[in-house]
Amino acid sequence: MKPTPSVSVALAGSGGAGVMTAGNMLLEAAALAGYYGLMTRTSGPQIRGGEAAAMLRVATFPTDGQDDRFQVLAAIDWQNVGRFAAELPLAPGSIIVGDPAQGEPPEVFTRSGARYLPVPLKQLAGQLAGAWPNMVALGVLAGLIGLSFESVEAAAKKAMKKGLEAGIAAARLGFSQASSLEGFSLEKPPSSSARWLITGNEAAGYGALRGGVRFVAAYPITPATELLEWLAPALAKVGGTLVQAEDELASINMALGASYGGVPSLTATSGPGLALMIEALGLGVAAEVPVVVVDVMRTGPSTGIATKSEQADLNIALYGMHGDAPHIVVAPNSLADCVAATAWAVGLAESLQVPAIVLSDQYFGQARAVVDAPVLEKQSLERLKAEGAEGYKRYALTESGISPMAIPGTRGTAYTADGLEHNEGGTPSSQTADHLAQMDKRARKVSQLDPGDAWASIEGEGETAVLTFGSCTGPVREAMARNGKGVKLVSLRLLSPAQPERLRKALEGVKRVLVVEQNHSGQFLRYLRSEYQLPGEVRSLRRPGPLPFRPEEVRQELLNWEETA
Repeated sequence: MKPTPSVSVALAGSGGAGVMTAGNMLLEAAALAGYYGLMTRTSGPQIRGGEAAAMLRVATFPTDGQDDRFQVLAAIDWQNVGRFAAELPLAPGSIIVGDPAQGEPPEVFTRSGARYLPVPLKQLAGQLAGAWPNMVALGVLAGLIGLSFESVEAAAKKAMKKGLEAGIAAARLGFSQASSLEGFSLEKPPSSSARWLITGNEAAGYGALRGGVRFVAAYPITPATELLEWLAPALAKVGGTLVQAEDELASINMALGASYGGVPSLTATSGPGLALMIEALGLGVAAEVPVVVVDVMRTGPSTGIATKSEQADLNIALYGMHGDAPHIVVAPNSLADCVAATAWAVGLAESLQVPAIVLSDQYFGQARAVVDAPVLEKQSLERLKAEGAEGYKRYALTESGISPMAIPGTRGTAYTADGLEHNEGGTPSSQTADHLAQMDKRARKVSQLDPGDAWASIEGEGETAVLTFGSCTGPVREAMARNGKGVKLVSLRLLSPAQPERLRKALEGVKRVLVVEQNHSGQFLRYLRSEYQLPGEVRSLRRPGPLPFRPEEVRQELLNWEETA
């Protein structure tokens, strides 16, 4: 079989089948063999147990997106796996691997034309004391896509603390089974370079530390909890602190309190938690206390689908606060960019003395990928601190809008910091002149922000431009690479404040604009039209979660448009 630059596989099963464990080991094996890779996951709405699937792509190139189809679908059992049919598209050339003792594959998969290859996973595992079917499946999948068994064994040694010998033996049994099956062949891996195996939540946590965060207060919520779990020990290593609060209201107020005391602070949540934090974020704007909120978006509204991804918190992030409340909204446009984008958001919050929201999502947050080690530059965006001086005015009307912020206890710098409007000294005031002056001040410091080139990722040239943000960027990038025709990508990283002049220059010569976003109502397109002048004809490619965009559907949208232009 002709070698291919990427292969996509999925491993599914019911709760306790170990599909995520095996999926992580397969990704680790790919990394050890020199490949790039991406693993996303899907599960039912259950708190524990229930059906789940690990979806992997092993490639010779960096990738943030799933491919159009899966070449292999393996299942430990078929219990409710059919619920994921829309998320696990197959094709006539695909392979379905299943244990005949667990029944036949659901018709929703076999009608794709994929070949069914029965493999007695449970029976093979039963030949070895302490072995499990998921390790047999790991070996089968590694063999089917052309990974060496040495890489599988090395991955197992890194991951397994108990049952290592039985696990390796079971994987070997599965690997030997694959030798009799017609699988797929990966091209040789690219030259080795410094790479990370990391999730988006871990990357955001690392970016927070690099940005200077030393206090985190948070309440667990899917899909942001792993970010907090990663930060807890990491903060301790650098002298920081993480506190698990009783709810989201306490979390944001604790973070504001620590920041008021001079410590860069952060909390992480998802849409329902962000909604609860809105009033306190308004306090951060009024009192000019910096704080960062990482919103790992999920499907809404309300509880929605807590384990699935969507970009539908954009409106609340941009406009959710009551009153005129200038703040920062940043969106990473790749899994690796979660590091730099979060660090940048911390620096912007600190230097401008405003709340900053980082719009990640479940796709980035819970995906694990092999990525090139990002180039990380040390930033110098720090808080302007006040020295003790007579006549200190915390909210002095400076040209930049930024006034020195005192650490409590500094002699001669006492002031009131609350949600009431105030004068330059911080004394509560209901005077029109004071309100207008402070409103202008708060708006000025954000509107004068110079983000440099970091405001967006701009790639390619052409008369057609694709505007997008966040996790939609990866599929668009790959669609452009496949298209072979002139298309320009503009992926916004700084969503607020808007940068109309920069986008105008970026779109010079563009006659058609395609806006790609993962929500139902076109929130991103509405935002663009309210803040920017978009040239030529504008079209929208959007849908709600949980299905991610795939490269071919974006490419087809571009081709269809060009043909009718």
